[in-house]
Amino acid sequence: MSGPTIERLGPGETRAVAERIANSFQVLAATGWLVPETSKREAALAGHFEILVDHAMRHGLVHGTADRAGVAVWFPQVGEPTPAPVDYDARLAAACGEWTDRFRHLDELFEAHHPRDEHHHLAFLAVAPQRQGQGVGTTLLRHHHAVLDAEGVPAYLEASSEISRDLYARHGYVGR
Repeated sequence: MSGPTIERLGPGETRAVAERIANSFQVLAATGWLVPETSKREAALAGHFEILVDHAMRHGLVHGTADRAGVAVWFPQVGEPTPAPVDYDARLAAACGEWTDRFRHLDELFEAHHPRDEHHHLAFLAVAPQRQGQGVGTTLLRHHHAVLDAEGVPAYLEASSEISRDLYARHGYVGR
């Protein structure tokens, strides 16, 4: 079985990709800390993710399954450093409101542990909840890993849950 078809996505799909990530991540413990109010969580997350997906459309790679059940957002960290998202602080405050400081704190934690050597950073791998466990994430990973293997470039990511950590371990990722 070959799995779903993977496509490179363009700027016109930024909001839909952000919403897919938010929908997939809203049940995670970390996002519960970021936005404690369940009724406002998905909207705040989508606003935050939209900033980062928009940035990836310009400075990274965004892939999705043909039905958009799964998406992957990669930032190649090869050569010149990727610039920060335009107007990030103002956009973050507009998207996250009273929880902005929590998102900034998470950004600081990620930055403190991010490798400095050349690599591709998997910022997000998100699969619709009803499609999780069906190989969608694996197909997205394998798609980009083929590029990494051909170029001899390593990858880096932050696992957002024990389930995702286990998925990544099955694909050769190790903890630091």
